[in-house]
Amino acid sequence: MEAFNASMPLPFSYLFTSEGTAANTSSSCGGPWMDTRIWSKLPQSLLDRVIAFLPLPAFFRARSVCKRWYGLLFSSTFLELCLQVSPDRHCFIFFKNKTHSTNIYQSNNSTNDPRSSSSASYNMEGYLFDPYEIAWHRLSFPLIPSGFSPCASSGGLLCWVSDEAGMKSLILCNPLAGSFTPLPPTLRPRLFPSIGLTITPSSIDVAVAGDDLISPYAVKNLSSESFHIDAGGFFSLWGTTSSLPRLCSLESGKMVYVEGTFYCMNYNPFSILAYEIGSNNWCKIQAPMRRFLRSPSLVESKGRLLLVAAVEKSKLNVPKSLRIWFLQDCGTTWVEMERMPYQLYIQFADIEGGRGFDCIGNGEFVVIMIRGCWDKALLFDMWRKRWQWMPPCPFVGGRRSGSGSGCGGGGGGEFELHGFAYEPRLATPVTGMLDQLTHPLQSFRC
Repeated sequence: MEAFNASMPLPFSYLFTSEGTAANTSSSCGGPWMDTRIWSKLPQSLLDRVIAFLPLPAFFRARSVCKRWYGLLFSSTFLELCLQVSPDRHCFIFFKNKTHSTNIYQSNNSTNDPRSSSSASYNMEGYLFDPYEIAWHRLSFPLIPSGFSPCASSGGLLCWVSDEAGMKSLILCNPLAGSFTPLPPTLRPRLFPSIGLTITPSSIDVAVAGDDLISPYAVKNLSSESFHIDAGGFFSLWGTTSSLPRLCSLESGKMVYVEGTFYCMNYNPFSILAYEIGSNNWCKIQAPMRRFLRSPSLVESKGRLLLVAAVEKSKLNVPKSLRIWFLQDCGTTWVEMERMPYQLYIQFADIEGGRGFDCIGNGEFVVIMIRGCWDKALLFDMWRKRWQWMPPCPFVGGRRSGSGSGCGGGGGGEFELHGFAYEPRLATPVTGMLDQLTHPLQSFRC
């Protein structure tokens, strides 16, 4: 069998483009071990099992071989096999975030918004980073309507939220399988709330918190509402609400899920807000060294909650550093587990220049993205205790006007990448439950 050409167009609406050069199609695959008289006799079930172990870019290229392989993506038997044997890949997905000022009401006809319906060339793209191979891939999202932005990810599904102020509309999609399921709008009008998503083999939970619109020109962090569906047939369509703790400030827009609880950062002063799904209660957890933290971020790693932040105690004899803590099982005590090497931190701080940074965690990896720099990010492998600079995403480089550097001033053409932990999957056990939602929600329109 000839090697597949990585640049070959895929007969599928969602493109999975790999970085790098195409495979050499002229290479010979001869030899007795490739004798077609042997390989043509393999049972189809054994071939399917081999294909299920392929890396996803190789699988999508292999779909071009024949009609049967093309149809594997729609075979329930093959998808069930993938759930059983496909290894977990702790990856990250990034999206371009056009920097702009915040307004409660924005014109839908703004020509400056690349997602505007007046922009005929608009097509949402995501950039998947594989930390195992240190490789970038490109995903296209042609079915996502304009006016929606990515906000969360879990279990192979991405969650998109409507940008317009008011009752928030959400979409859950699997970019690899092409599934697309709208959820009912939230019950309370909001501006830019924090959103959390968790997918298990038998349930879906979504939490939306903060930025309640108390008037057309003012917001306040007052409440949260949650969505739940499980395999037992229980639905809660935003019927569960809860009051947020007093004087909380949710600015990150993200939540992290760990062991039945959503966590998010609280600012001024720094603390952690925790929402326990089972009891429908919020509480505050004190952050370590909260008076000296800068750019704190919460990430999840193998069932543990981590806090990543720079520590700057200028008036004390303590060197500046970037540190990682984990929350103990008691739920109130933090333990320092790692520090960035000092020489690397000096280099990192020089590039960062006080602009701040954001962190994402998945599995044994943590990615640290410098704000305002699409081409500068650090990857920390907690298992190997290894820090390294990530290669710039090749699909966004060279598109910015002006200087070729991804860091710097405030020009109108600037953008930055914001991302989420993502585990690419061809299927999830909750797909059937999402299909059930289409019946009561047929009147919902994006």
